[in-house]
Amino acid sequence: MSNSADSPGTGSMGSTPARKSGFPPVRILTVAVFALAGLIFFTSFHTARGTDIRTDASLLKLSDLIQERSRKNKGLDESNATLRQNVEGMAEGDDGSTRAQDEKIAGLEQDAGTRKVTGQAITVTLNDAPPNATAKLPGYPEPQPDYLVIHQQDLQAVVNALWQGGAKGIKVMDQRLISTSAVRCVGNTLILQGRVYSPPYKITAVGDPAKLKQALADSPAIQNYMVYVNVYGLGWNVADNGPITLPGYAGTVDLHYAKPAE
Repeated sequence: MSNSADSPGTGSMGSTPARKSGFPPVRILTVAVFALAGLIFFTSFHTARGTDIRTDASLLKLSDLIQERSRKNKGLDESNATLRQNVEGMAEGDDGSTRAQDEKIAGLEQDAGTRKVTGQAITVTLNDAPPNATAKLPGYPEPQPDYLVIHQQDLQAVVNALWQGGAKGIKVMDQRLISTSAVRCVGNTLILQGRVYSPPYKITAVGDPAKLKQALADSPAIQNYMVYVNVYGLGWNVADNGPITLPGYAGTVDLHYAKPAE
């Protein structure tokens, strides 16, 4: 009876089954699975550096950093405003300028927004819709998350309309706008001149209240926004303030721009 490896036994008592060289496939697969699992665990640990990668702690730290920088910028703005007042107070002394020159400088500062402005004013308030909002009018689709929040173009539309209506000065939240101010939104927050704000957003303008309101009503961008107000409940309110005083712009007037990398 042959015991050749090329000829397996026929099942008789003296026959010996042929042997296969190496490890069985199942054992090889098991070893491969454990090796892959070990590699995944090592990679996860190396990436996390011993921290819990399932949490959003890093995002919370970034949020805290942004808020801290915003508070720091506010303090610097207030310090800068105090220094500017001191400089202006010293400049009001006998500096050799004529009355005409002083009046011209005052007019330029008024136009630049660095001086206070007083007059009748209105305040426009924009706010996000409730998170569980539904379509209030027939024929409109149920809202997507994007429909329920204030966007950058909404704030810009209000600011542009108020300038169009002859505003002598505009304040967004607690900051006066100047010609280089950029109203920008990142996610659900407003970033204005180095500081961060969350809704509701308040925009106050000094000017003729009737003309300001008419400019808001005539703006095509605001007319589109009002559709979302009526259908999905975005916040919109226009209120008369009476006579108020807007503060002068207190931040830096230096221009910042990108430079090519060396």
